Amino acid sequence: MKSRTRVILVVVLAIVLVGSVTYIALVFSSPRSTPGAVGSAACPATTGNAVSGNWTTYHRDNSRAGLESAAHVQSVQTLWSSPSSVDGQVYAEPLVCGDAVYVATESDSVYALNATTGGTLWRTNLGTPVPGSSLPCGNIDPSGITGTPVIDAAGGTLYVVAFLTPAHHVLFGLNLVNGSVKLHVPIDPVGADPTVEQQRGALALANGMVYVPYGGLFGDCGSYHGWVVGVRTDGTGGLVAYQVPTHREGGIWSPAGISVAADGDLYVATGNGDSTTAFDYGNSVLELSPTLTLLGYFAPTNWASLNSADTDLGSVAPTLLPNGDVFQVGKEGVGYLLSATSLGGIAGQIANISVCGGAYGGTARVGLTVFAPCTDGLVEVVAGAAGLSVGWRTSNFDAGSPIVTGDVVWAVDIGSNQLLGFNLTTGQQRFSFALGAVVHFCSPAAAPGTLLVAGGSQVYSFAWV
Repeated sequence: MKSRTRVILVVVLAIVLVGSVTYIALVFSSPRSTPGAVGSAACPATTGNAVSGNWTTYHRDNSRAGLESAAHVQSVQTLWSSPSSVDGQVYAEPLVCGDAVYVATESDSVYALNATTGGTLWRTNLGTPVPGSSLPCGNIDPSGITGTPVIDAAGGTLYVVAFLTPAHHVLFGLNLVNGSVKLHVPIDPVGADPTVEQQRGALALANGMVYVPYGGLFGDCGSYHGWVVGVRTDGTGGLVAYQVPTHREGGIWSPAGISVAADGDLYVATGNGDSTTAFDYGNSVLELSPTLTLLGYFAPTNWASLNSADTDLGSVAPTLLPNGDVFQVGKEGVGYLLSATSLGGIAGQIANISVCGGAYGGTARVGLTVFAPCTDGLVEVVAGAAGLSVGWRTSNFDAGSPIVTGDVVWAVDIGSNQLLGFNLTTGQQRFSFALGAVVHFCSPAAAPGTLLVAGGSQVYSFAWV
């Protein structure tokens, strides 16, 4: 009996050891997840551009309206800041689904935080980010997750693009409940050099696809191009891609990324190309089909001088208006009103107007009123039958991308590291909150009764009533 018992113990120990070795191998070969529980596998789905109680994509819906419907905001107070800093800078806008806030960092980590307390529900690290010293230019170090992810609420999946060492981009699908990896797909377009392509623009979910935009690094080094890449949500079927037909440049780099119309067509804005003679689709608004075929374009008459001066029209993503028009503004500060049914080609705008000294990021929209993030403050622009008109302007500050909760327009002052709230009707400042050191193009997010913003590597939550 003693001999038999000894044999059994040896076998059990061997099984345990083999299992342990297998577990260790998995830990070192797979993205690392620290599990917890979110509670519900999915939050209510957002279809089309409908308003719901969740913030599952950049500026809430595919039109990038940035509107959280609410009554009059009477008061605002700090609810929480994340108990400990997340593991890297946060360039992506926070997302909200059910009872969790999702945050992505430049250390290639995704966090799920408790929406009520800020406590960490889970963290998944997707790999090693790319050191800035290994890239030919750029101003993010390390470079990991920069573009805002997108959540498929019905499928219980968060899609995110990580920039991994050695330099390459991978699309991951994460389980909303525990952060486990459901899929991973290499997402660099064929022929592109990932060391000079930056994935800064927000991902979009439409047509059963995840769409990923690309632009260049700060400094415009290398032979990069603007791209949009699409892949089915289950990761099968290969990639579809559109390349801006410039000799080089023409990046699609605005943090707001891709705007998607109700019919499934995609609208993007490009930065400067390198041609000053032949039109190259730099400094343009492009309409793409769901399969990424070019359907139409707009460019201002001075596209060539914008190209030569690095004055990107595409520093802001297109704003889709509910009447079928499109508003576009960029570094030059000139606003253009376009028809979505026919962008009009060169000089094909319905109207244009001087808005400000230059705009960057994403707009917010209430009806036909657009709020533009300018280097000299927030500006209200109204689109109507007579064209465009400028309404109120705030005082001079470097405005991050705005959003709207009820009757307050919110934006981060990049220069002073403050979250500011302005009266929707008059532009008068109502609220101010100090943040940690914020990154460029920082944008708040919202949910019913809650306002969220990342300050560097800290996340802040505010309650409003």
